[in-house]
Amino acid sequence: MKVAIVGASGAVGQEFLRVLAEQHFPVSELLLFGSSRSAGRKYSFEGTDIEVRELKHNDDFKGVDIAFTSAGAGTSREFADTITKHGALMIDNSSAFRMDDDVPLVVPEVNGDDAFNTPRNIIANPNCTTIQMVVALKPINDLAKIRRVHVATYQAASGAGAAAMDELVKQYADLAAGREPIVEKFAYQLAYNVIPHIDVFQDNGYTKEEMKMFNETRKIMHEPTLSVSAMCVRVPVMRAHSEAVWVETERPISPEEAREAFTKAQGIVVVDNPAEKQYPMPLFVAGKDPVYVGRIRRDLANDHGLSFWIVGDQIKKGAALNAVQIAQYIIAHK
Repeated sequence: MKVAIVGASGAVGQEFLRVLAEQHFPVSELLLFGSSRSAGRKYSFEGTDIEVRELKHNDDFKGVDIAFTSAGAGTSREFADTITKHGALMIDNSSAFRMDDDVPLVVPEVNGDDAFNTPRNIIANPNCTTIQMVVALKPINDLAKIRRVHVATYQAASGAGAAAMDELVKQYADLAAGREPIVEKFAYQLAYNVIPHIDVFQDNGYTKEEMKMFNETRKIMHEPTLSVSAMCVRVPVMRAHSEAVWVETERPISPEEAREAFTKAQGIVVVDNPAEKQYPMPLFVAGKDPVYVGRIRRDLANDHGLSFWIVGDQIKKGAALNAVQIAQYIIAHK
């Protein structure tokens, strides 16, 4: 397949290169696109150096089968018609089209068949926190319909991009050297701190990131009345997001039943042996493909409640890998 990556120089764009190679995706030709600042850079893919082209309104996407885009919502909106006009399928990692009725929002383990309803030749990749949560919600919802979800996230610096990861490293170095740390990518210093603020605050007191989890979870799971309440927190971790999740189901589900469902589910690895101090952590999940689930137990505050802990690599399953898996799902189920 002729494949394009838009935003090739960014953290997710670079991850696309690695994931396509790791997954042995059937790439016959690869095109890389970026801003005027990135144009001319070269990146290696399977032994070949590929030069980044400047993204322009032209016919560069003629003949492209799939375009993976991760250059921000504004760029996606501006260039969507240019990318898709010759028939390319655009799998977009931004928030630009996620809630559009005529654009499917897809996590293959949950709603893969939605990827075949693409009137605009666009598929939206969900927000990273939503992706890993719905992968874990699906096997529970298959046992008993979920009525309510509460989630607290512990989101790594990677969620704010490569420059944010660099800033966290530099903050620790500056503090160790007695220098005042530079704060540019976050609302406050992230080193030795947690920040209960990701994205812009809305009128209801929730942030845009928290409302993404509310709206996207409903759309992906085809549950328009599902109650979802999120608290999203930035933590001084380099890579891989963690989430504490509480669900209420129509009938009580035992931890043993849930553990068995998680174990059988696609895309999930269960690490749940508290007696041996075994549970998922970003330290060990960074760079891995699956969503890891542990700390599975009853919710003591709800007779129909279950609580568990999930960790997933934000740049991989939360972005590039999920997008590539969408394309793989389409190829496998045509």
